[in-house]
Amino acid sequence: MQGRHVRSAILGLALAALLTGIGCGGSSGGGTPTLNWYVFKEPGGAYDKAVADCNKEANGRYTIKYQALPTDANQQRELLVRRLAAKDSSVDLAGMDVIWTAEFAEAGWIKPWTGQNEAAAREGKLEGPLKTVDYLGKTWAIPFTSNTQLLWYRKDLVPDPGDDVTWDQLIDTADQKGKAIEVQGKQYEGLTVWVNALVQGGGTPLVSQTGKVTASDAAIKKAAEIMKRLATTKAAPPGLNTNTENEARLGFEAGRSIYELNYTFIWPSAAEIKGFQKKIGWTRYPRTVADKPSRPPLGGINIGVGSYTNHPDLAFAAARCLASDKHQAIASELGGLPPTTESVYNDPKVKKAFPFADELRTSIEAAGPRPVAPAYADISLAIQKTFHPPGDIDPNDIVGKLKDRLDKAAEGKIF
Repeated sequence: MQGRHVRSAILGLALAALLTGIGCGGSSGGGTPTLNWYVFKEPGGAYDKAVADCNKEANGRYTIKYQALPTDANQQRELLVRRLAAKDSSVDLAGMDVIWTAEFAEAGWIKPWTGQNEAAAREGKLEGPLKTVDYLGKTWAIPFTSNTQLLWYRKDLVPDPGDDVTWDQLIDTADQKGKAIEVQGKQYEGLTVWVNALVQGGGTPLVSQTGKVTASDAAIKKAAEIMKRLATTKAAPPGLNTNTENEARLGFEAGRSIYELNYTFIWPSAAEIKGFQKKIGWTRYPRTVADKPSRPPLGGINIGVGSYTNHPDLAFAAARCLASDKHQAIASELGGLPPTTESVYNDPKVKKAFPFADELRTSIEAAGPRPVAPAYADISLAIQKTFHPPGDIDPNDIVGKLKDRLDKAAEGKIF
């Protein structure tokens, strides 16, 4: 316990230092206005390049300052929430995880996009990313980068499963071969991603934007049956209950599995192992039920304009520049971050970064976003508690249990 308290204290001091040390407020006096863009530290240099380009193109109208946040999404959110809740004018631009939209909009922390700005934010965008910026009939950000999970498979060991393969069919094959299907089974956001994709693949979203349960009983039960079955066969990877994206990657690379559900970062990692990339095939996320198309997971970063900025017009212009088609292509090339604009998938930079660009585009277009609801954090926790550990799930009582917890989460009650 003492060690945990020490680590918490250190983290608190680090966050406090970061809060007081970066971006002391956008320029509101004479001279060139400074616009602070708070977003995670992108190690490939794509965000630095976008900032440099936009500052040059602004020709003295504004200067964007890249305020790098931690790579951990929870820490990113905490830092932004503290500033925005305090009505800090230094947050001109916010790089937001796709699951933050409703919370930030409902709290009044970001400005809606209207008129020409809204048209620019939506023009040519894939349907999946657009759903992540919509809340109660308004547009709240511009989609910048995206991501999705593909079904990766060992093409030297199994045939192409096809883009209409079901989870049950995958489990059958893996169980017969005594090899695993790598998934994210730890009690964390990755488990919510899995459950959400399974339920939406059954035909209905989990909850509405107001937090009301909209998923059918059949879809919830089928998701539970798939997870239970996987966890209790030879298709379950070792350590399923603690598996994250990275453990899944390592298991696939180690040869313990023939299938893996994961994001695109596994591709450049595979290049580090001699000859391994040549053994990997890819296709669309598996179906929950045979007669309905899958609804793959969806991630990404949207750019919002802070409600308390001293320069709203300039902030909207800067956001449009940062999220331009050119910078989406650069983010793919340098950062491995897929575009949100459909036409950008034809850019040579994107095709070189992603040999599977066509599969990415169609998957992101058809993706099933996680709930866009103000109480998302509690909704996610309710899902995690209900479906973990996968091997202990009882499909016969899962529907009532999940609905009860989701209803309480939407009302802000303890569950």
